[in-house]
Amino acid sequence: MSAAKPQAPEAETIIVVKRVHGDAHGGGHHGGAWKVAYADFATAMMAFFMLLWIVGATTEKQRKGIADYFAPTLVKVSPVSSGSNGLLHGRSIKDDMGGAPASASGGKGMIANVLPRAVGTGQDHPSDATPTTPERDARQREDRAAFAKVRAAIDAKLAADRNLSDLRKQVRYTETREGLRIEIIDRAGFSMFELGTDKLVPRAAQLMASVAGGVVAVPNPVAVRGHTDALRYATAEMNNWKLSAYRTEATRAVFEAAGVPEARFARIEGVADREPFIVTDPADARNRRITVTLFYRDR
Repeated sequence: MSAAKPQAPEAETIIVVKRVHGDAHGGGHHGGAWKVAYADFATAMMAFFMLLWIVGATTEKQRKGIADYFAPTLVKVSPVSSGSNGLLHGRSIKDDMGGAPASASGGKGMIANVLPRAVGTGQDHPSDATPTTPERDARQREDRAAFAKVRAAIDAKLAADRNLSDLRKQVRYTETREGLRIEIIDRAGFSMFELGTDKLVPRAAQLMASVAGGVVAVPNPVAVRGHTDALRYATAEMNNWKLSAYRTEATRAVFEAAGVPEARFARIEGVADREPFIVTDPADARNRRITVTLFYRDR
């Protein structure tokens, strides 16, 4: 009887399990995060090209209108917002208790019953209404030479005064078709008038008197124009039109006290915030300024 042959063991079956995760084929490429970033980029580029188109296709007046449309109403501003380092420190023109604003008149800090005379629109009057003649041209050349001496005298007086030498940059000169324009401009760290009033601070009073000393030396007619920034009063009793007019009158009084006769004043104007020095930022401290114009004798 033969023995049975042993049977070979059965072969083991090997099972391989392959787990595929979401990023197995590069989740960053097939995910959606990059689409959001690309959409933000495309939106920003579209806004940028729209801005370029608006700048190129509009006039200065139209651009100012667009800027004014998007500008917020500056009644009360955060301490970290634009204008917080200026005269108002980011606040509206009112007292600390939230009541009526500080008032102004005659450089005394009190409200007057009437406005100063001739509060105008601030628009320059054309100087070329009078026909050009050799005599008129000769007088204008004389006036230009006199204006240069006025500017030099004011600069020299400010440079020689230690208390005023750092304010020389606040006085700017521009030749216009009407004559010589002298602008005395506020800055973030220096304000000519006390908050919300027409009362000159002591250094500003000295500065105005120095400018007036140069103006006294010539016989030309004088115009004084007051400007404010765009920050509004919190109450209806006072506004920037009145404030600019009061400050103009206070400046005229300083000039008259320095020797400029009353008969030489041709115009006294308060134009509020309608002619900003810094068009892109109506609340900028430099928009608060006094403009003194020496007219040509023939205009």
